Amino acid sequence: MMQDIAEQPGALRRLLAEGTKPISEVARAIRERRPRFVLLVARGTSDHAALHAKYLVEIELGLPAGLASPSTLTIYKARPDLRDVLVLAVSQSGGSPDLTGSVQAARECGALTVAVTNNPASPLAEAAEFHVDVLAGHERAVAATKTYTSELLALYLLLEEVGGRDTSAAASLPDLTEQLIADATGPVADLTPRYRFAEQMITTARGYSYCTAREAALKLMETSYLSAQAFSSADLLHGPLALVDREMPVIAVVSQGKARQATREVLDRLVAGGGDLLVVGDAGVIPSAAHLPLPPVAEELSPVLEIVPLQLLARELAVARGSNPDAPRGLKKVTETW
Repeated sequence: MMQDIAEQPGALRRLLAEGTKPISEVARAIRERRPRFVLLVARGTSDHAALHAKYLVEIELGLPAGLASPSTLTIYKARPDLRDVLVLAVSQSGGSPDLTGSVQAARECGALTVAVTNNPASPLAEAAEFHVDVLAGHERAVAATKTYTSELLALYLLLEEVGGRDTSAAASLPDLTEQLIADATGPVADLTPRYRFAEQMITTARGYSYCTAREAALKLMETSYLSAQAFSSADLLHGPLALVDREMPVIAVVSQGKARQATREVLDRLVAGGGDLLVVGDAGVIPSAAHLPLPPVAEELSPVLEIVPLQLLARELAVARGSNPDAPRGLKKVTETW
């Protein structure tokens, strides 16, 4: 897992060097079809990359978007009218039968289908009309790291290209990620004992950063066997805030952007109630909290960086708790669901 994390800067550089032209060709095809709705199909870690894409679609493209329920098409055999709909399927391996079946059914229903995977020879890539290769290279550990950040970048490049927007800001990501890994490794090691004996944890964020909270919770669960729940910071106020006390650590992901103030109001209440808070990102939002700082970057690109120290934390915490983060119990690299 540590090797995979360390290879993220190189994977991002490769995608920017070799993937932009093919992505532009797919983006052109999408523009020509002028979809009126985007339906995102994914599972697990890729579902969190798809969640980020949902924000990009709605904010940057001004189109409605939703996360699909693959079982409606595969188990229940529903056949909705998907004309003028872009179905965007995201998967590292491209090997899960329910995703492939969903894309096949979507094509039958008139959708424009695009698969985003790390395997151009996968069944999912072959089922879709178009394919985007995230070019992350072989990933050794079961827990996805570099494939996730490469998916985030690939989806950003694709959707910004569809909207005719400038993507030059992404060029800084490989160097920023490399420096972040170097800078965060020590502070993460120092923080690890704080959570070694935790049984539960909450992760939270809003806006573009919400996908990071979701992915961080998954990484903690699958590597450290820690019961982690992710909530939108707004949803915390609708009941889950009652869970928070000194025995329930909270990790808040806060980027420099429009969601910052809305997140701060929730975190103020959390700290006032005695919560144990770690802020990833904007340290100034709650100065009294522990924090892992991040380099400044555009809000829509922040998830690529935000997850890196949390990947490191999940890995270090797993080792400290006597688990093997490379091979979590009961899990396989390719998860097949139907």
